[in-house]
Amino acid sequence: MNARSAQPPGPATWAVEAGRRPEWTMGVVNPPVFRASTVLYPSVAEMEAAQRATDHRLYYGRRGTPTTWALAEALTGLEPGAAGTMLFPSGVAALATTILSVVRPGDHLLLPDSAYEPTAAFAFGFLLDFGVEAEAYDPRAGAAIAHLLRPETRLILLESPGSLTFEVQDVPAIAAVARAKGIATLLDNSWAASIGFRGIAAGCDFVMQSLTKYVAGHSDVMMGAVSAVPGRFEALRRTAWALGACVSGDDAALALRGLRTLPLRYREQGEAGLRVARHLASHPLVAEVLHPALPSHPDHALFVRDFTAPAGLFAFRPRVGTPADAGLFCDTMRHFRLGFSWGGYESLIIPARAPRRLRPIEGLLFRLSIGLEDPADLIADLDAALDRLAAAYPAGA
Repeated sequence: MNARSAQPPGPATWAVEAGRRPEWTMGVVNPPVFRASTVLYPSVAEMEAAQRATDHRLYYGRRGTPTTWALAEALTGLEPGAAGTMLFPSGVAALATTILSVVRPGDHLLLPDSAYEPTAAFAFGFLLDFGVEAEAYDPRAGAAIAHLLRPETRLILLESPGSLTFEVQDVPAIAAVARAKGIATLLDNSWAASIGFRGIAAGCDFVMQSLTKYVAGHSDVMMGAVSAVPGRFEALRRTAWALGACVSGDDAALALRGLRTLPLRYREQGEAGLRVARHLASHPLVAEVLHPALPSHPDHALFVRDFTAPAGLFAFRPRVGTPADAGLFCDTMRHFRLGFSWGGYESLIIPARAPRRLRPIEGLLFRLSIGLEDPADLIADLDAALDRLAAAYPAGA
């Protein structure tokens, strides 16, 4: 093998080729869909051997099949340095299970003030009932997060950018502080989909993403995944199996199909999103565009340093209006549809309430997920909505 062929493949090549072992594809392009609960054995010895196995051996449907193994292997390769990947029925289930694999009663964890609302609800609600204390921190803390660490701190959650307010975290700095203290780090990487940013390489122990979003890409799958480094993956797998976490072969096949075009869609939607964001930034009725790829964003330098591409998800604030005007803005849009999530082929809008406890955002805030429509049509749709808002506030206040 020459030096060039020994180089690891790029993410687009990996997305096409990964998880297609001959023993899983059986001579066809895509791994077949295995729908399995019961697995049959020719002997007691074979049954006992399968029970002891942990990787890529049929035991019971909940432990996985070639369809799910193919998806997990492909996702592991998107995070170089990961020991493996576990699949979950949703992104929330992936986050919750990972946290439970680390913390115990009496422990302390930190999560960014901009964290995804279900993450915050789990941390400040469910975990509190089990004696685990959660504390919000400024997502821009960087290495200064060291001042918040306690002897009982076991886990630091990161989300970069935040999915509503889009602060970019200094992930390498936070991960370095945590690793020096033996504290685990869990990055929600759903915005970057392990295409625009790779969390394991940045020093994180666990990297989660909601496969519901960019990986599946067609708004018809609920699934999450967590890739973990050696020394952390084993506890994650034990916890997932103990909680009965598993996904269906049909959903795994849909996610695999989406994965094959993930780099192309991510790039296309990111470029279209940047075009829309630039237009909004120049609009007289827009007060602020929260997109880290724009030079006006306060974390733009971090974004340029750490990210290779932007996603098509960002937010903006009009200069006028209150949350009561959300319907006036959204209800008659032609191309943007009201709906949660992101990463599908269709463009979405939601009126958002920033989750931040430390520095709330007042007034109207809209989050946009840019799909695969023509950007000019999306821009025209937003301009018309801004015109409706301006007509309701002729004095500009």
